[in-house]
Amino acid sequence: MNVRYTQILPSLVILTLLLTRAMGCIQSIACKPRIRRENIVVYEVSASIDQCPTVIEENSPIVLRYKTPYFRASAGIVMPPVPRNETWTVGWIQACTQMEFYNTYGDIGMSSWELPELREGRAKAISDSDGVSYPWYGNTTETVTISGPTSKPSRLTVSMNDNFYPSVTWAVPVSNSNAPMLTHITRDQSFITWLVALNSATKERIVLQTVRWRMHVDIAVDPSMPLGSRASLVGRPHQEQPHILANNEPIPPNALGRPNANDAQVLMWRPRRGAPLVVIPSK
Repeated sequence: MNVRYTQILPSLVILTLLLTRAMGCIQSIACKPRIRRENIVVYEVSASIDQCPTVIEENSPIVLRYKTPYFRASAGIVMPPVPRNETWTVGWIQACTQMEFYNTYGDIGMSSWELPELREGRAKAISDSDGVSYPWYGNTTETVTISGPTSKPSRLTVSMNDNFYPSVTWAVPVSNSNAPMLTHITRDQSFITWLVALNSATKERIVLQTVRWRMHVDIAVDPSMPLGSRASLVGRPHQEQPHILANNEPIPPNALGRPNANDAQVLMWRPRRGAPLVVIPSK
């Protein structure tokens, strides 16, 4: 009897210890809830491009300017309670995935704003951050930050907008002449915009929504006409509306950090005859 009892007792002790530890783990997990995609509610997602044509400005004898309609995105989000010592930011991240931006000067050649990493296939996307708030597009209406602990769900709204407002020289950019030679402007640029929740400490990212959009500009120019009546829009007057995707897309690494598209782009001069020339290098 004594032998059997001494053999059973250690087993009971070990079992009790294991159960106690298991219960402690379960309680610990219950006390530290995780933010998961299925616990975040996204509602009233909208993405649109204003239904107005690109506006051409011929006020300057040096440059033509044009202003495209705005792309706008907005979403409402309900975040679950945030645990102690955690901080989450919810907002918009945007990247350029394709860019063709050609300014033609008759039969002389063309200038071209280019993103070399995209052009050469070394990156799938380039960050379109404001250059300060990486990885976010901006840090005003574009993001909201919540620091724990919060005892109840948080309701928030984030929004952003984007458009083009560039200047294009009337004269050949590598020439000493000021004579207007510009004959055509073509711009075709594509973007992906993600709605994301980001854990500030762990850098865990939860993609909540993905939007694809595109802006196309086609302007014909007659440099022989007087200033104010040289340029006109050709092609469709309104932009194709954005697509809110049913399935989210992953964020490529280049979309999250430096350089942003403005700093990565270069201005090339590509003559009809002769070698290309870098007019403005990347920053």
